[in-house]
Amino acid sequence: VQLQASGGGLVQAGGSLRLSCAASGITFSGNKMGWYRQAPGKQRELVASITSGGTTNYADYAEDRFTISAHNGKNTVWLQMDGLKPEDTAVYYCRVWRVVTPQYSYWGQGTLVTVSS
Repeated sequence: VQLQASGGGLVQAGGSLRLSCAASGITFSGNKMGWYRQAPGKQRELVASITSGGTTNYADYAEDRFTISAHNGKNTVWLQMDGLKPEDTAVYYCRVWRVVTPQYSYWGQGTLVTVSS
């Protein structure tokens, strides 16, 4: 199983980025997909998640600015980030996991998002 994350970069405050995560060796059916982020000196945290049925969940800070979406047939999940703030600077990781037996979890390699003020 491989998760290939892309789309990070340097953007000014107020700008937008769209992260992509393409999965191979696994299908999204029956799984949850999500984006996490880890800022320097901080713990990794959940930004947003989506189920294969389309149910989404967002961290409070992402609720009004970020949108997670997925295409089950393409095994791709996206994170559209608008109104970026310097505090959004972090390495963003995609994850695919299953919460019922058999449980598993796979992580992508991370993509760096840097928001300048």
